Amino acid sequence: MNLSPPEHPLSRRGFLKAAAGAAAMASLPLILPSRLRGATAPSNRLRLGQIGAGRIARTHDIPATLAANLGDYVAICDLDSNRLAEGRELILQIAKDGDAPAPVVRTYGDYREVLERDDIDAVVISTPDFSHAELAFAALRSGKDVYLQKPMTMTVEEGILLRDAVKRYNRVFQLGSQQRSTSQFRKACELVRSGRVGRLTHVEIGLPLDPTAPDDPAQPVPANLDYDEWLGPTPKVDYTEQRVHPRKGYDRPGWMRHDAYCLGMITGWGAHHFDIAHWGMNVELGGPSRVEGRAVFPTNKIWNVHGAYHVELEYPGNIRLTVSNDFENGIRFFGDEGWIFVSRGEASEPGSSRRSKALDASDPKLLNPKGLTVELPRSSEHHLNFLECVRSRAVTMSPAPIAHRSNTACIVSWIAMKLGRPVEWDAKAERFVNDPEANLMLARPELAPYGIHNVMKS
Repeated sequence: MNLSPPEHPLSRRGFLKAAAGAAAMASLPLILPSRLRGATAPSNRLRLGQIGAGRIARTHDIPATLAANLGDYVAICDLDSNRLAEGRELILQIAKDGDAPAPVVRTYGDYREVLERDDIDAVVISTPDFSHAELAFAALRSGKDVYLQKPMTMTVEEGILLRDAVKRYNRVFQLGSQQRSTSQFRKACELVRSGRVGRLTHVEIGLPLDPTAPDDPAQPVPANLDYDEWLGPTPKVDYTEQRVHPRKGYDRPGWMRHDAYCLGMITGWGAHHFDIAHWGMNVELGGPSRVEGRAVFPTNKIWNVHGAYHVELEYPGNIRLTVSNDFENGIRFFGDEGWIFVSRGEASEPGSSRRSKALDASDPKLLNPKGLTVELPRSSEHHLNFLECVRSRAVTMSPAPIAHRSNTACIVSWIAMKLGRPVEWDAKAERFVNDPEANLMLARPELAPYGIHNVMKS
C-alpha cells in the first residue's frame, strides 16, 4: 500500500535521546505478567496492543510508545479498515529504525480479539472519549495493563467503576495526561506547593474554544467502517462524516464536537489543565465543594459541544478556581505574594497583547529552584514511564485515583454549565448535595451490548 509519510517525524532512536532517564516510582503490590518473571526477565521485551489507529494514535501514542524502546506492538485494532492498515504500516515504518527485530503485527477489527491474546502484556487505547470506559475495563479484566488517552471517562459513574477496576484487577494504569511528564508543569507545581506565591488564593485555567457548523446531511456508511460498532453505547443515528472522522487523512475528527461522544474543551483540554491545577493545589484526591458555570450551547444537532464558557469552583482552604476561554491557554496560580503561570509554550490572552512564557511569574525570583520544600514525582516521557511501570509494577505518573478526580472536576463543571446554576458537590461521596437533577447527569444510558455496565455483566 502506498502511504504518505507518517505524521510524526520522530524515530524510536531519535525520541530516546529526549525521553531517556525517567525516575522510578514507589512500588505497588501489582501482578507481574508471568512471561516477565525470572532470571531472563530483563531481556524480555513487552508485547503491546494498540486499540485505535486515528489521529492521536498516529501523531502521539504509537511513535512515543515505540520510542520508549521497551516493547513491541504485536497487534493493532481499529473499526476503520483503511486506518487499520495504515496504522500497521506506521508501526512497521518506525520499527525499522529500532535495534530489535521487527515484530509480526496482526490487525483486528474487534478489540475483544486483541484482549483474548494471552501473550499481550499491555494495551494503548487511543479511541473516542465515549468508548474509553468500556475498552479500558475490558482490558483490565483480561489481565492487561492500560495506557488510556484522556479524558478518563465520559461520566463520573464510569470513572468510579474504572478506578475501582484498576484496584480490583491489580493492573498498572496510566492516563494520557502527559503534562505531568513535562518539566515546566512539575516545576510550577513544586514552586507553588513550596510557598513561592505565598498563600494560594486563586487559580485560573484557560482553555480554547471549539467552533460549530451547520449539520451535514446523512450519507451512506463507508464500506471500510464498522459504524454500528463505532456508535457503541450511544444512540443509533445516521452516518455523516462530520459526526465521525475524515474518510481521508487525519485532521481533527468531528466526534470531538458532539456531546454524545465528547463533552467539548472542558474535558478535551480541561483534563490536562485541571490535572495540573489539582497537582499544584495539592488536592489530587479531592475536589470542589461548589461549582457555578455558564456556557453557550449551539442548537445544531451534530457539532453541539459548548462554546464560550465561564466556570467558578470553590475548593477547601477558600481557594477559587476559575475556568474560561477568555484566559491564556494554561494554568495561573495566584497567591498573596505573586503568581506563577505554566503552559505548553508561550501563550497569549485572547483580545490582549499580553504574552506569557511557558513558565512565567509575576517576579522572576519566584522561579528560583533553590530551597524548594516540595519535590514531586518526575518522568522524562509519559509513555516511557508507563512501560517502565509495567515492568516494575510501580505507580505511574497519572494513576487511576488521581486521573478520576481531575476528570470529575471537568465533568462537574460541564454539568454546572448545562444546568446554568450553582451546584454543591460532596467530593467524599462523589455526589451532588440534595440535587436529584444534577445527580442524574453523573451517568448516561448505554445501548446494549456496549458500555461498561454491559461489559461488566458479560
